[in-house]
Order: sequence, then C-alpha cells, then structure tokens
Amino acid sequence: MPKTTLQRITQLVGVCVLGLSFILPAAYAAADGERQVSKKTRVVKTSSTRQKVKVRSSKSVVIRSATPPKLSFGQIAGLHSALDPLSLKSSVALVIDQDTQEVLFSKNDHAVLPIASLTKLMTGVIISGANLPMDDVLTVTQDDVDTEKNSSSRLRVGTSLTRGELLHLALMSSENRAAHALGRTYPGGLQTFVALMNAKAKMLGMKDTRYVEPTGLSSLNQSSAQDLATLVNAAHADPVMRELTTSSGYQVAVGRQTLQYNNTNRLVKSPNWDIGLQKTGYITEAGQCLVMQTKIAGRKLIMVFLDSAGKFSRIADAERVRHWVESLPVAIQKIKVADSIKLTDG
Repeated sequence: MPKTTLQRITQLVGVCVLGLSFILPAAYAAADGERQVSKKTRVVKTSSTRQKVKVRSSKSVVIRSATPPKLSFGQIAGLHSALDPLSLKSSVALVIDQDTQEVLFSKNDHAVLPIASLTKLMTGVIISGANLPMDDVLTVTQDDVDTEKNSSSRLRVGTSLTRGELLHLALMSSENRAAHALGRTYPGGLQTFVALMNAKAKMLGMKDTRYVEPTGLSSLNQSSAQDLATLVNAAHADPVMRELTTSSGYQVAVGRQTLQYNNTNRLVKSPNWDIGLQKTGYITEAGQCLVMQTKIAGRKLIMVFLDSAGKFSRIADAERVRHWVESLPVAIQKIKVADSIKLTDG
C-alpha cells in the first residue's frame, strides 16, 4: 500500500477516535441525567398549581397537573370565616322554636345559597297538595336522566312505579329521577310544575327563594335559612310529608327485582332523636345541607344547616345543637353569629 494512502487512513481513524472521545461522555451524561430524573424527580411545583410527575421509563416522563378542588358558593363568599360558640362546620345555621318563632341560634341566616336536594321538600309539597291519584303508574324516561351532574340512579329508563312510590323515594332517599318524573308528569308539564314551586314559595313569603327544576341538581335552585325554616314549618303540617321524609327504609319492585332504599339521614333511626320532618341535600356548590323539625328538651324546633364542610359534618352540627339546647337553663340564651350576608346568582 502506498505510503500516502496509509497516512490518510491513519489520519481518518484518528479523527474518528477523537470524535468519539467527545460524543460518548456526553451520551453517558445524558443517560445518567435520565436515570437521575427517574430516581429523584417526583413533584414539580409551579406558581399556579402542584404537578405530579409520573415516570413511565428511563426515557419518558409524564407530567400531570392536579385539579384544584371545586369550592362551594359559601366558601367562595367567605362565609366559613364566621366563627360561632358551637364551632359548627356549617357556614349557615338557624334554630327556631316552632311554636313561638323565637330564634335560638343564627349564623349567616340570610345568605342565599344553592340548596341541592332540599329542593325536593317543595317538590313534595306541590305533589302532596295537588291531590293527584297516588296509585297512577308513571314511567321513568330519558328526560329524567341527570345531565346536570351525571349522577347515578337505580331507576333505569323504562322503570314504572306509582306516583306514591316515586314520591316516597324522592323524599326519603333523595332519588333524583323520581323527583324529576314527578315534575315532568304533572298536569301541564315540567314548566308548569316549576312555576307552581315558585308561586308556593312566594305565597309562603319565601322572598329569597328561586326554583328552576324539581331535583336540586341545579345550583340555580337557591334559598336562605330563613326561607327554608318557613318551608319546613309548612311541610310539617302535611301528614304525608311527615311520614315519607322520616321513613327509615322502603322497598320497591322493579321488574323481577326488589330494590331496598334507605333514608339519607341516619338520625331518623337514632333513639336520641324525635324527628317530625327532615331532608338532606348535597351538590358541590351547596355543600352538605340538612333541615329538620324535631323535639328537644320538650320544645319543638326547626333546624337548618347549609354549606357544611365534610361528609358527616351536618349530622355532627345537629348533634352539637341538640346537646347545647339540652344543656340550657329555662331562660334560653339566643346566639346570633356574624352579620347576615346575602348572595345573589351571577
């Protein structure tokens, strides 16, 4: 081989070796960097949110943003900043003597908030007062399926039950399709039914109340504790409302199945409580809600708890109020907490 050719080959090999001496360390460094990410990188903090880092392999990193929790209207308005001597978790509370209308306890009682399934009390009042045949068979249709919150239901489309059975399920176990079917099949249709709900509220003097549908799934169904106390008092006068809202359990035959439903308020089974009427409610915008007519220490009381934070907090708040009332002397001291705050939609 000529000398010049050999020299050229030698020079070319030298260049390749020199190049590899720079490339390989960089590649190893990059690979080592990926291994460090897989071992050390778990959470990335930004100014707007907390992000979780999930490592699929040594060569791929997936970053997922954690969705912040949705706040209730009461939390957005700052109602939970109001403190009270009983340390209630509800941002709105009202306790009234049913006979004398004396206010024993109040906290943001004029605040107007979404009321969730407390709406069904007015639905029941309208249905019960209309004197419609309770043995009429009504069928659940696609129109009764919740498209507002996409909530589930054991009443499938095509299920047929009597009006009385649907009313029982709506009031006792807060069955949304049952409540919607009751409004939809009312003479004149759903719009007529909602108009009657609002007309009844106006007749009762519920100035802060507005209904747009019969279930409470819409956050546009709104009221105040003062108005709801008025509604509880009116509903308690109806024996059907008293019976169905305090029923502890109920079975319905759906096709070949028998479905067992239970009351959404476990206090109806408690020997420590004498409850004449009750209703629970929950959507995110409303928080946990509860209204009751009950007898404590010989007095008939109406209790309203709205926008309670925590799954069991509304029940705990009711227990706190009961213990407080039982501990009071004959001359009951009134408690009023915070200035009333009125919220309006939009």
